Amino acid sequence: MEDFRRTYLRLCKEGGVEPQESVVAQLQENRTVQGSRLDLSGQSLSADTCSVLARAFEKDTAFTEVSLSDCMLSEEGAKVLLTGLFGNTTVKVLDLKGNNLRSKGAEVLGKLLARNKTLRRLVLEWNALGVWDEAFSLFCEGLASNNVLTQLDLRNNQINHHGASELALALKRNNTVEVLDLRWNNIGLLGGRSLLEAVQKNKSIVQLEMAGNNIPSDTLRALEQTTSHNSDRQSTLRENHSRTQVLSKEIHILKEEKGRQFLSLMETIDRQRDEMGRSSRSTSIQISQLQEALNERKSAVNSLTAKVQMTEAALALSEQKNHNMGQLLTRLKTEKEEQRERQNRERKKEQEDSVLREGKLLREIQNLTENNSQLRNKVEEMERRCKSQQQQIFELKQELTNSTAELKLRLAQSEDRLEMEKRRSKQALDDMDSLRQKEVEHVNRHLEESERALQERIFKLEGQRIQLEEELSKAKAVCVTERAQAEEELGRVRAQVRLEEQEHVSSLEEKLRSVRSSLQEVQLHCSQQKQTISELQVKNSQQSIEMDSLRRRIEELQQELSGKDQEKVAEVSRVRVELQEQIGHLHAERTAQGGLKEKISALEREIKVLSSSHREVLLDKESEMSSMLEKLRLREAEIQRMREDEAQRASYLQSAILTYVQGSPLGHYSSPKK
Repeated sequence: MEDFRRTYLRLCKEGGVEPQESVVAQLQENRTVQGSRLDLSGQSLSADTCSVLARAFEKDTAFTEVSLSDCMLSEEGAKVLLTGLFGNTTVKVLDLKGNNLRSKGAEVLGKLLARNKTLRRLVLEWNALGVWDEAFSLFCEGLASNNVLTQLDLRNNQINHHGASELALALKRNNTVEVLDLRWNNIGLLGGRSLLEAVQKNKSIVQLEMAGNNIPSDTLRALEQTTSHNSDRQSTLRENHSRTQVLSKEIHILKEEKGRQFLSLMETIDRQRDEMGRSSRSTSIQISQLQEALNERKSAVNSLTAKVQMTEAALALSEQKNHNMGQLLTRLKTEKEEQRERQNRERKKEQEDSVLREGKLLREIQNLTENNSQLRNKVEEMERRCKSQQQQIFELKQELTNSTAELKLRLAQSEDRLEMEKRRSKQALDDMDSLRQKEVEHVNRHLEESERALQERIFKLEGQRIQLEEELSKAKAVCVTERAQAEEELGRVRAQVRLEEQEHVSSLEEKLRSVRSSLQEVQLHCSQQKQTISELQVKNSQQSIEMDSLRRRIEELQQELSGKDQEKVAEVSRVRVELQEQIGHLHAERTAQGGLKEKISALEREIKVLSSSHREVLLDKESEMSSMLEKLRLREAEIQRMREDEAQRASYLQSAILTYVQGSPLGHYSSPKK
């Protein structure tokens, strides 16, 4: 913690930036950082402090968790701070709750997800990432290319159905996100369906929160079922992985035991050879000893022959001894010959056994090589077919891009027309409001002038009114009531006209909304078709990867078979069974590819039908727009008539007031003075 504070202060001095006192105080407190956690939540960080922190994060720190919630980050500050985390390899948890991140923040977050390889959990609650569709699509592209993130929190981000469809496309490509929180957004029915399709294809999502999104209960149930199925699948995969590890360990142990047995056999053979050598050495030593004894006896015989004359008895004894020694020598020679014959027979038997073993191994190796050549031929045929299918998919892509471009041009033209008509209608309504205001002001001025004239006459005739005050008060009361009635009638007429105009404008807006919703549905259908094509491409790529894995497996089997003995025949048969199963899977995948081709043809037909139906819809909408223009013209004529009627009513009221005033007693008293 002290090292990070020092680096912060040093970078502030190098950049010529004054260190923020609240950040320094927060770093000095031991409670803010516990172990490997950096907590700056609630601190309003400026752009300069964000740049300094980004430079500090570029170097690997000791923090694995960073909390920047409710920091009121600006667009530039968030961009600089997140760029500093692109190459960081220590931060695993990032909290950006309540920072009101918008378009630039979404773009930088997408780049962060695409480049960072250590971030595991990202909290983006209470932001506005889903307001701009283009920026949120860039965020979704970064999420699709990420292969490290496991938890993502997007609560209260104003994500609509378009953003949900982009997020669904990203989830189809991502295989690491396990927990996703999308509560309290505006995803709706279409977004829920697209997310359901994505979760059905993505098998890594185990927990998905979708409350408060205006999604029907059946889609929510389907999402829960798919997530539970994914969790069960993950558990089964883990169990299978553990079982495969146990089996691989057992196979390794068996291999080691077989190697030990082979080594023990070789050791016994070496011992037998050593014993044979020792026995031959001992026999050679005995023969040499016998030869020495014979030499000694010969010398004794020579000495005895010299002494023959002296002792004949000694000669007889020596002859007997010589005869006995000759018998012993013959016996030893016969024993040596028998031992040599036995050794030769044993060697011949061992050579014959080794020749038979080598012949069997060569036959098995030839059979395996033939099977491998057949499998290689099949693999080459499958690759050729995959290439042809990829070419067909590329052609379909081009056709789809052309059709989508045409539809987009037509949609843009229709939107321009709708905007022009909106402007015209708004201008007409503004002109009508200004004319009404002018007419009302004119009527009020006329009434005020008439009131002023009456007051002047009343002031002139004050002397005469002393006698007739009661009658004048009654006349005034009658005039006030009539004036209130006239004003009430004018207010009613105005309210009726405004209500009629509001109803007309609301009907026009509803029609425009219906047109936009139909256009959005068309765009969604096109995006769904694009998704199906991308899925087909992914399947083809998976098949090619499986073919490469099969090739590698065949090569590994060849290497393993070259060094095995007769005891590994059972393993070879097991491998053959596995290869046959894989061949059966390949045949099943061929049939699936045929079904995919049929689906592609059906999709092409549907695209043609939809293009024709879209053309008819556009023609219908143009006819409706022309009818709406005619209705607007008729409405303007009716409004002009209403204005004329209001002018006539005002003139009638004015004339009635004047006649009433002239017919009142005031008029009678004023006439003799004149």
